[in-house]
Amino acid sequence: MPHDTPTALKARKTPVQSRSRVTVDAIFEATIQVLLGKGMNGLTTTLVAERAGVSVGTMYQYFPNKQALIYALNKRYLDTLAGRIETTCAEQEGMPLAHMVEALIATYWRAKMERADLTRALYRSVAELDNDALMHEFAARVDRATEAMFASTSDSALSDVAATNLTLTSVIYGTVRNAFERGLPSDDAEELRRNLVVMCQTYIAAASSSASLSDAASSYHS
Repeated sequence: MPHDTPTALKARKTPVQSRSRVTVDAIFEATIQVLLGKGMNGLTTTLVAERAGVSVGTMYQYFPNKQALIYALNKRYLDTLAGRIETTCAEQEGMPLAHMVEALIATYWRAKMERADLTRALYRSVAELDNDALMHEFAARVDRATEAMFASTSDSALSDVAATNLTLTSVIYGTVRNAFERGLPSDDAEELRRNLVVMCQTYIAAASSSASLSDAASSYHS
Protein backbone atom coordinates (compact mmCIF):
# COMPACT_ATOMS: atom_id res chain seq x y z
CA MET A 1 0.00 0.00 0.00
CA PRO A 2 1.58 3.33 -1.08
CA HIS A 3 2.11 6.05 1.49
CA ASP A 4 1.98 9.51 -0.03
CA THR A 5 2.66 12.80 1.70
CA PRO A 6 -0.67 14.58 2.29
CA THR A 7 -1.09 17.50 -0.11
CA ALA A 8 -1.47 20.01 2.73
CA LEU A 9 1.93 18.98 4.13
CA LYS A 10 3.92 19.21 0.90
CA ALA A 11 6.48 21.96 0.45
CA ARG A 12 5.67 24.35 -2.38
CA LYS A 13 9.12 24.08 -3.90
CA THR A 14 12.56 22.66 -3.23
CA PRO A 15 15.51 25.08 -3.13
CA VAL A 16 17.91 24.54 -6.00
CA GLN A 17 20.20 27.55 -6.10
CA SER A 18 22.71 28.07 -3.29
CA ARG A 19 21.01 31.29 -2.18
CA SER A 20 17.67 29.52 -1.87
CA ARG A 21 19.27 26.68 0.11
CA VAL A 22 20.81 29.18 2.52
CA THR A 23 17.38 30.79 3.00
CA VAL A 24 15.68 27.47 3.70
CA ASP A 25 18.49 26.43 6.06
CA ALA A 26 17.96 29.67 7.98
CA ILE A 27 14.21 28.98 8.14
CA PHE A 28 14.83 25.47 9.44
CA GLU A 29 17.28 26.67 12.09
CA ALA A 30 14.85 29.37 13.18
CA THR A 31 12.10 26.76 13.39
CA ILE A 32 14.26 24.65 15.69
CA GLN A 33 14.96 27.62 17.94
CA VAL A 34 11.31 28.60 18.20
CA LEU A 35 10.23 24.98 18.65
CA LEU A 36 12.67 24.49 21.52
CA GLY A 37 11.77 27.79 23.11
CA LYS A 38 8.00 27.85 22.76
CA GLY A 39 6.93 24.36 21.77
CA MET A 40 4.63 23.40 18.93
CA ASN A 41 1.69 25.39 20.30
CA GLY A 42 3.73 28.58 20.51
CA LEU A 43 5.34 28.22 17.10
CA THR A 44 4.00 30.48 14.36
CA THR A 45 5.23 31.23 10.87
CA THR A 46 5.54 34.90 11.85
CA LEU A 47 7.88 34.08 14.74
CA VAL A 48 9.95 31.76 12.56
CA ALA A 49 10.23 34.37 9.80
CA GLU A 50 11.36 37.02 12.27
CA ARG A 51 13.97 34.70 13.77
CA ALA A 52 15.21 33.67 10.32
CA GLY A 53 15.41 37.25 9.10
CA VAL A 54 13.08 36.69 6.16
CA SER A 55 9.62 37.90 5.31
CA VAL A 56 6.55 35.73 5.88
CA GLY A 57 6.00 35.96 2.13
CA THR A 58 9.41 34.40 1.52
CA MET A 59 8.54 31.56 3.88
CA TYR A 60 5.28 30.94 2.05
CA GLN A 61 7.19 30.54 -1.20
CA TYR A 62 8.46 27.27 0.26
CA PHE A 63 5.97 26.20 2.92
CA PRO A 64 2.22 26.84 2.66
CA ASN A 65 1.61 26.56 6.40
CA LYS A 66 3.13 25.79 9.79
CA GLN A 67 2.38 22.08 9.49
CA ALA A 68 4.17 21.78 6.14
CA LEU A 69 7.19 23.54 7.66
CA ILE A 70 7.31 21.10 10.59
CA TYR A 71 6.87 18.16 8.23
CA ALA A 72 9.78 19.35 6.08
CA LEU A 73 11.98 19.88 9.13
CA ASN A 74 11.29 16.33 10.31
CA LYS A 75 11.98 14.99 6.84
CA ARG A 76 15.36 16.72 6.77
CA TYR A 77 16.17 15.30 10.21
CA LEU A 78 15.21 11.75 9.18
CA ASP A 79 17.10 12.04 5.88
CA THR A 80 20.22 13.03 7.80
CA LEU A 81 19.74 10.19 10.27
CA ALA A 82 19.19 7.66 7.48
CA GLY A 83 22.36 8.90 5.79
CA ARG A 84 24.38 8.32 8.94
CA ILE A 85 23.00 4.80 9.29
CA GLU A 86 23.72 4.04 5.62
CA THR A 87 27.31 5.22 6.03
CA THR A 88 27.83 3.01 9.08
CA CYS A 89 26.28 0.00 7.35
CA ALA A 90 28.49 0.46 4.28
CA GLU A 91 31.58 0.71 6.48
CA GLN A 92 30.62 -2.44 8.40
CA GLU A 93 29.91 -4.73 5.44
CA GLY A 94 31.85 -7.98 5.79
CA MET A 95 32.59 -7.44 9.48
CA PRO A 96 31.64 -9.85 12.31
CA LEU A 97 27.97 -9.60 13.24
CA ALA A 98 28.62 -8.53 16.84
CA HIS A 99 30.79 -5.68 15.56
CA MET A 100 28.04 -4.57 13.17
CA VAL A 101 25.48 -4.46 15.95
CA GLU A 102 27.71 -2.41 18.24
CA ALA A 103 28.46 0.07 15.44
CA LEU A 104 24.77 0.42 14.57
CA ILE A 105 23.86 1.06 18.20
CA ALA A 106 26.65 3.64 18.54
CA THR A 107 25.54 5.51 15.42
CA TYR A 108 21.85 5.59 16.30
CA TRP A 109 22.51 6.40 19.95
CA ARG A 110 24.84 9.27 19.12
CA ALA A 111 22.47 10.71 16.51
CA LYS A 112 19.50 10.69 18.87
CA MET A 113 21.22 11.66 22.11
CA GLU A 114 23.63 14.38 20.99
CA ARG A 115 20.67 16.80 20.95
CA ALA A 116 18.08 14.93 22.96
CA ASP A 117 16.04 18.10 23.52
CA LEU A 118 15.67 18.58 19.76
CA THR A 119 14.88 14.90 19.22
CA ARG A 120 12.09 15.06 21.80
CA ALA A 121 10.73 18.28 20.31
CA LEU A 122 10.64 16.83 16.80
CA TYR A 123 8.81 13.69 17.93
CA ARG A 124 6.21 15.82 19.67
CA SER A 125 5.90 18.24 16.76
CA VAL A 126 4.55 15.57 14.39
CA ALA A 127 2.27 13.88 16.93
CA GLU A 128 -0.85 15.35 15.33
CA LEU A 129 0.34 15.23 11.72
CA ASP A 130 -0.19 12.46 9.18
CA ASN A 131 3.45 11.39 8.99
CA ASP A 132 2.96 7.81 7.78
CA ALA A 133 4.67 8.52 4.46
CA LEU A 134 7.62 10.10 6.22
CA MET A 135 8.13 7.17 8.58
CA HIS A 136 7.66 4.50 5.90
CA GLU A 137 10.19 6.22 3.66
CA PHE A 138 12.71 6.36 6.51
CA ALA A 139 12.08 2.76 7.59
CA ALA A 140 12.42 1.41 4.05
CA ARG A 141 15.66 3.28 3.53
CA VAL A 142 17.36 2.17 6.74
CA ASP A 143 16.05 -1.40 6.43
CA ARG A 144 17.73 -1.72 3.03
CA ALA A 145 21.00 -0.62 4.57
CA THR A 146 20.86 -2.75 7.73
CA GLU A 147 19.64 -5.88 5.94
CA ALA A 148 22.43 -5.62 3.37
CA MET A 149 24.94 -5.18 6.18
CA PHE A 150 23.68 -8.15 8.20
CA ALA A 151 23.57 -10.32 5.06
CA SER A 152 27.29 -9.67 4.50
CA THR A 153 28.46 -10.78 7.94
CA SER A 154 31.74 -12.69 7.91
CA ASP A 155 31.14 -15.01 10.83
CA SER A 156 27.48 -15.96 11.18
CA ALA A 157 24.91 -17.77 9.10
CA LEU A 158 21.55 -16.15 9.72
CA SER A 159 18.64 -18.28 8.61
CA ASP A 160 16.36 -15.25 8.22
CA VAL A 161 18.14 -11.94 7.73
CA ALA A 162 14.90 -9.95 7.50
CA ALA A 163 13.55 -11.34 10.78
CA THR A 164 16.87 -10.77 12.56
CA ASN A 165 17.00 -7.23 11.21
CA LEU A 166 13.45 -6.48 12.35
CA THR A 167 14.16 -7.78 15.85
CA LEU A 168 17.45 -5.93 16.27
CA THR A 169 16.30 -2.60 14.86
CA SER A 170 13.05 -2.68 16.83
CA VAL A 171 14.94 -3.28 20.08
CA ILE A 172 17.62 -0.68 19.30
CA TYR A 173 15.31 2.09 18.11
CA GLY A 174 12.78 1.49 20.88
CA THR A 175 15.40 1.48 23.63
CA VAL A 176 17.07 4.64 22.40
CA ARG A 177 13.74 6.43 22.15
CA ASN A 178 12.90 5.43 25.71
CA ALA A 179 16.25 6.81 26.89
CA PHE A 180 15.91 10.27 25.37
CA GLU A 181 12.20 10.65 26.10
CA ARG A 182 12.79 9.91 29.78
CA GLY A 183 15.74 12.27 29.88
CA LEU A 184 17.93 9.76 31.71
CA PRO A 185 21.00 11.07 33.58
CA SER A 186 24.19 10.51 31.61
CA ASP A 187 25.42 7.66 33.85
CA ASP A 188 22.12 5.80 33.61
CA ALA A 189 21.95 6.38 29.87
CA GLU A 190 25.47 5.05 29.36
CA GLU A 191 24.71 1.94 31.43
CA LEU A 192 21.59 1.39 29.34
CA ARG A 193 23.62 1.71 26.14
CA ARG A 194 26.14 -0.88 27.33
CA ASN A 195 23.36 -3.25 28.36
CA LEU A 196 21.66 -2.77 25.00
CA VAL A 197 24.85 -3.91 23.27
CA VAL A 198 25.05 -7.00 25.51
CA MET A 199 21.38 -7.80 24.98
CA CYS A 200 21.61 -7.57 21.19
CA GLN A 201 24.84 -9.54 21.03
CA THR A 202 23.30 -12.26 23.21
CA TYR A 203 20.37 -12.43 20.83
CA ILE A 204 22.52 -12.71 17.70
CA ALA A 205 24.64 -15.41 19.35
CA ALA A 206 21.46 -17.40 20.00
CA ALA A 207 20.13 -16.71 16.49
CA SER A 208 23.42 -17.79 14.91
CA SER A 209 23.52 -20.95 17.02
CA SER A 210 19.97 -21.82 16.03
CA ALA A 211 20.85 -21.34 12.37
CA SER A 212 23.93 -23.56 12.73
CA LEU A 213 21.94 -26.28 14.49
CA SER A 214 19.25 -26.09 11.82
CA ASP A 215 21.84 -26.40 9.05
CA ALA A 216 23.46 -29.34 10.81
CA ALA A 217 20.13 -31.10 11.18
CA SER A 218 19.31 -30.52 7.50
CA SER A 219 22.68 -31.95 6.46
CA TYR A 220 22.21 -35.00 8.69
CA HIS A 221 18.79 -35.83 7.21
CA SER A 222 19.72 -35.14 3.60
